[in-house]
Amino acid sequence: MKIVYDQNIPYAAAFFGGLGELFPCDGRCLSAGEVKDADVLLVRSVTPVNERLLAGSRVGFVASATIGTDHVARDWLQQAGIGFANAPGCNAESVADYVVAALLQLAEGDLEVLRQRRAGVVGVGNVGTRVASRLEALGVECLRCDPPRAEREHGGFVDIDTLLDACDLVCLHTPLTSNGKHPTRHLIGKSRLAGLRHGSWLLNAGRGAVIDNAALAQVLDQRDDLRLVLDVWEPEPAVNPQLVPRVEIATPHIAGYSDEGRSRGTEMIYQALCAHLGVEPGVRLDQLQPPAPALNLSGSEQRLAWQAVRSSYAIVEDDRRFRRMVAAGELPAGFDRLRRDYPGRREFSRHQVVGCGPEHPEFGVLGALGFQLPR
Repeated sequence: MKIVYDQNIPYAAAFFGGLGELFPCDGRCLSAGEVKDADVLLVRSVTPVNERLLAGSRVGFVASATIGTDHVARDWLQQAGIGFANAPGCNAESVADYVVAALLQLAEGDLEVLRQRRAGVVGVGNVGTRVASRLEALGVECLRCDPPRAEREHGGFVDIDTLLDACDLVCLHTPLTSNGKHPTRHLIGKSRLAGLRHGSWLLNAGRGAVIDNAALAQVLDQRDDLRLVLDVWEPEPAVNPQLVPRVEIATPHIAGYSDEGRSRGTEMIYQALCAHLGVEPGVRLDQLQPPAPALNLSGSEQRLAWQAVRSSYAIVEDDRRFRRMVAAGELPAGFDRLRRDYPGRREFSRHQVVGCGPEHPEFGVLGALGFQLPR
């Protein structure tokens, strides 16, 4: 069995090597010729999977080691009799870590500054649910907007315009959709950007085109009070280099790129392929990953949560690498290179905290953020 896989899928050889012959590829540039005689195709979000790529091939199973599926023509796959799987929720913890790190960076590590905000989470799925829960655990009032869930659950949600009117911290975690009752492409367009409350913080770690990036650049010409955190862009990888300097924290679509987030996606599609083939999985992620180092917070008298977050994930380093690449004129290739060569990070939940105890006023916050606390 021939398995073609994106070279950026971690642990691919360890998981899939026992199932067939492996052929790595550049997911951004994958051609129909490379998959024509493949049986299985494993991708990430940079590869459009559609009739143009797969028509006439012998591919019988496709898997994407990602949450999103907007890059996959799922209806066509079904019509063609090609099995499909993805990895919903695989990097939700990683993205929630990213959001907390970014917001505390904007607040300069001061929880009280963050608590003065009213947050709105748009898209309350695997990621948005975690983000909202963490924000509330940090003492931040939080509104939720998710029209499909609101229709099913009848309560607990507000519409997008009510949220934008009420909140001065907006976090976007929706999938990208262009059709249906609730399309999200350019959900945040020029009028909504112009109408954001004075001094608002806007964070997008979902899909780039949920914000109209051209309109964003125009609005920022008129407003210098907005503070932006963008991990996703429109388009990728050909980011508008003029927009980057106007964003407070700018990163190359790596919010979900924790070691666990990416590797968990590999494990999930491995299990799906095993099920498709009718074989028992023989590899587990916990057999492959080393333990995370202990997080020593001894001597931390104040801002314990900030020290823990910054010690486990220095988001400013991701921002600096991205800005250096953009300033050097290396777009668009540099965008993919940063993702391919990402140094990785461990999720908060993998870190065992040592050197502090429950007498610290922020000790409970660490547990709410997922850190392992001393017993």
